[in-house]
Amino acid sequence: MSAQPIGILELAIAALLLLLNAALSIAFNLGLEKKLAIAAVRMLAQLALAGLVLSFVLRQSSIPLTILVVLVMGAVAAYELMSRPAHRPEGWWAVGLGGGTLLLIGLLATLFTVGGIIRPAPWYDARYLLPILGMELGNVLTAMSLTFDALTTAAFRERRSIEARLAEGGTRFEALESVLTDALRSGTMPILNTMAVAGVVSLPGMMTGQILAGADPLQAAKYQMLILLVLAGASTLGVLAAGLGGVLLMTDPRHRLRLDRLVGSEGR
Repeated sequence: MSAQPIGILELAIAALLLLLNAALSIAFNLGLEKKLAIAAVRMLAQLALAGLVLSFVLRQSSIPLTILVVLVMGAVAAYELMSRPAHRPEGWWAVGLGGGTLLLIGLLATLFTVGGIIRPAPWYDARYLLPILGMELGNVLTAMSLTFDALTTAAFRERRSIEARLAEGGTRFEALESVLTDALRSGTMPILNTMAVAGVVSLPGMMTGQILAGADPLQAAKYQMLILLVLAGASTLGVLAAGLGGVLLMTDPRHRLRLDRLVGSEGR
């Protein structure tokens, strides 16, 4: 058994649902019609390109080509990580540091999953490595961006109380403790919600894809369990990195608040 093929006509029919979204946006004056159209076109183009690139890479079985794809995925993830928060670090060094941390966590989690648990032959098989890396990067990206956004937004909102605690002799981590705690909680919420409803409310993407491709549902469920467990660990590492790194970025060794290092809607 193999997956039922999907053509342009089927995609066009599915795209009609976007008209409903646009109609609701117009009816409630949300102003999202242009963003919906851009997001849809971007999504279609990106997925079509990804399908073509992966088809080529999987046929070649080339280690340098696989590494190139990994680096491109990491670079795009780094850009997205720093472009999402309302208050962003200034300078390419911060982008490189955040993106490097994201790529490092994603790679470690992927190598642990592929090389240590699944163990295909060869262990660096792009058919396993790239899809799992994509899932790892996507989830860690979401966790890190939510954490950093919550942390910086709260720091701007509560800057007076933070500076008061610093003036009283508190360290930067003591002054930002409540803000950091809330940010860490925000960053871990998506993966917790995903794990809580998996198999009951929703069938996660990997499991659904394997079932549609004809895999045994129980085996597909095992793969999904594995992925979610690794995603939970990687997301937690990303949340901690974004939270602790954000505190260090917004302060200096003399325990002063340095919100001037951030740019954004209220950053200057």
